Amino acid sequence: MVKLIHTLADHGDDVNCCAFSFSLLATCSLDKTIRLYSLHDFTELPHSPLKFHTYAVHCCCFSPSGRILASCSTDGTTVLWNTENGQMLAVMEQPSGSPVRVCQFSPDSRCLTSGAADGTLVLWNAQSYKLYRCGSVKDGSLVACAFSPNGSFFVTGSSCGDLTVWDDKMRCLHSEKAHDLGITCCDFSSQPVSDGEQGLQFFRLASCGQDCQVKIWIVSFTHILGFELKYKSTLSGHCAPVLACAFSHDGQMLVSGECKAAVVVFQNTENILHTLTQHTRYVTTCAFAPNTLLLATGSMDKTVNIWQFDLETLCQARSTEDQLKQFTEDWSEEDVSTWLCAQDLKDLVGIFKMNNIDGKELLSLTKESLADDLKIESLGLRSKVLRKIEELRTKVKSLSSGIPDEFVCPITRELMKDPVIASDGYSYEKEAIENWISKKKRTSPMTNLVLPSAVLTPNRTLKMAINRWLETHQK
Repeated sequence: MVKLIHTLADHGDDVNCCAFSFSLLATCSLDKTIRLYSLHDFTELPHSPLKFHTYAVHCCCFSPSGRILASCSTDGTTVLWNTENGQMLAVMEQPSGSPVRVCQFSPDSRCLTSGAADGTLVLWNAQSYKLYRCGSVKDGSLVACAFSPNGSFFVTGSSCGDLTVWDDKMRCLHSEKAHDLGITCCDFSSQPVSDGEQGLQFFRLASCGQDCQVKIWIVSFTHILGFELKYKSTLSGHCAPVLACAFSHDGQMLVSGECKAAVVVFQNTENILHTLTQHTRYVTTCAFAPNTLLLATGSMDKTVNIWQFDLETLCQARSTEDQLKQFTEDWSEEDVSTWLCAQDLKDLVGIFKMNNIDGKELLSLTKESLADDLKIESLGLRSKVLRKIEELRTKVKSLSSGIPDEFVCPITRELMKDPVIASDGYSYEKEAIENWISKKKRTSPMTNLVLPSAVLTPNRTLKMAINRWLETHQK
């Protein structure tokens, strides 16, 4: 299930964008301001709102560390802010003076892109605040931008419907028409589909547009083999122009928002998990929090809604068995606070934060530590906490087999005995992939693309590694 846990209504005009860091939520609006909120209780920070822009603020984004926030505006500037105190660090003016519609940090925080209404694109040095490279698209305004997770290239989307791919030196690698009536947003899944043979990496890219469609693309790039963009599928579920899309941190959910005020949450870019209809006007932006169960959606109704997913929804959306264990153990103290609130244990947030309880500490709590260390006096309350933690442990154990994921067949999700390499570069259990090919008309189980060949090659190296692992772990 997913539930609405908070509504922010501080902006005086349309909300254009929202973005998460590990501890903050940023929103920006036609009212010329950027607002910052704590994820602990969604209170606005003392130095918020941030004011400088003289016209509408179209986009905002955090650096990967969360210490810097970028915002861009119709006034032709991109501004960098210190999120800890609200101090303005730099004002970077678009060389053409055109309204800046989108900005995005590179994964290593070294660069920042800004795309403008006249089609100009600037790559800034985010440390020196100086222009590094600039370019432009042939037609339309630049309205969308997303970096690949490894930072080796980035994609821009234009109001004319073109997806354009650039390398880290601002050289155009590829451009093609993706949406007939114009692109509105694009986003990469942070999780690669696979590290294929020969160092090849595949990434999923989502794009959406005025044509009421959300499309999924498979993208690969190496300096040896070059760049490739392949259309994979179109998601059904929207009947109006789609203005925003975003992947969850683990890549297992995709959310999109449309002009009919609906938000659609997809599972594994296939099935619809939820349709959220609480906004009253166009949904203009959506964002998942990193490593937490939160989703933010913003709208022309001047509000930002905060949604919480429960663990059952998360488990349903995840496709790999060890991800929930890693997810829970990686929880920060703020994540634990969010979990407590979801379990109707909000009164314990202060005690847990005072004792620095993070994900690992949470899973190790006992009735003795709750009474002696955390000083929770109520027996009923201790019992409820333990029951909730045990439910969490059960889910973790049921989804974690301990077998290295590269030893598990993607089809059967079982330890491989006779691994073979298919023509898509992935390894499978021989019997499983043979049955798949005979029934699925030679499509790849991992990419859903047509397999170039039905030839299967024994993966003797992987088989030897599996045997060595079995000798070590099954004595």
